[in-house]
Amino acid sequence: MGRAFEFRKERKFKRWAKMAVQFTRIGKEIVMAVKDGGPSPDTNSRLRTAIQNAKAVNMPKDRVDAAIKRASNKDENGYEEFVYEGYAQHGVAILIETATDNTNRTVANVRSYFNKTGGTLGKTGSLDFIFSRKSIFRFLPGEKDLEELEFELIDAGLEELYLEADEEGNDIAVVQTAFEDFGKMQKALEDTGVEMKSAKLERISQSTTPITEEQAVDVFKLIDKLEEDDDVQAVYHNMAD
Repeated sequence: MGRAFEFRKERKFKRWAKMAVQFTRIGKEIVMAVKDGGPSPDTNSRLRTAIQNAKAVNMPKDRVDAAIKRASNKDENGYEEFVYEGYAQHGVAILIETATDNTNRTVANVRSYFNKTGGTLGKTGSLDFIFSRKSIFRFLPGEKDLEELEFELIDAGLEELYLEADEEGNDIAVVQTAFEDFGKMQKALEDTGVEMKSAKLERISQSTTPITEEQAVDVFKLIDKLEEDDDVQAVYHNMAD
């Protein structure tokens, strides 16, 4: 099956081992949410979403509570959010979302990852024509009639409703709507009683770059370095599937 297959298999095992990294990222989300809207999930929709995402990755409740308590301390520093954009080898666009308490460290690290893997870090906004920001909700479909649910969600701004498989091969329903409709769709889904797995603002590529399996190995070297950095919250690319 070749080097590319082995590399993809290795990445899957690495992804399974990244639970601690996920906890760190969601912990930052909780801190930013509390700093932004207070410690009560009942009145802070961003915090409610972060807690929901924490449950989806089995983050222990005591770690969630500790993050809320820490963020509630006025002396606790928050995090600044920055987006970096550039190109990996073979013309693949890469967009990185970060949350940091030290911008100099973060930009230096991101630049070094691009340089070491033959990529080029670009200017902010240089990939606006490739990536658009969307509200993405994932939930367990269960016994839900998805066609009927589509009609229920149209008024909340539904753009797409489809199924995808998780890493265990289970069906996950995905709802996509506009960036500005996040709150409206979140409430609509909560009102339907679906078992939400995650609710996020994600970057969706509007065009893709076709590359070979071997070229993908080069690109994933950069993506892996970025995803292993504690300041990085999410990495997006436009490689064709």
